[in-house]
Amino acid sequence: METTRQSKIGRLLQKEISEAFRNETSKMHGVLISVSAVRVTPDLSLAKVYLSIFPSEKSAELLKNIENNSKSLRHEVAQKVRFQLRKMPELAFYIDDSLDYIEKIDQLLK
Repeated sequence: METTRQSKIGRLLQKEISEAFRNETSKMHGVLISVSAVRVTPDLSLAKVYLSIFPSEKSAELLKNIENNSKSLRHEVAQKVRFQLRKMPELAFYIDDSLDYIEKIDQLLK
């Protein structure tokens, strides 16, 4: 169960990371990256960022690219939240495939 502090930090990071992705994906036409959730560990050292990527065919390639550039993204977000957080957590990125799973279940039910 998340504490209030963890959820507040998660929401703050979700907002700032999604803003950074929105700025970057505006240059790439036909690609949409949204941050569906951010889970922060109890010691606030790691933030698990769940990404929903459209189109899903490019998700593995884009996730690899995001992981390679995670240090610069972490630095960019840390500059924006430097007055709210003392220490910026490490970022770990995961694909959120819940929408694909829901679509698959709907097709099976039809």
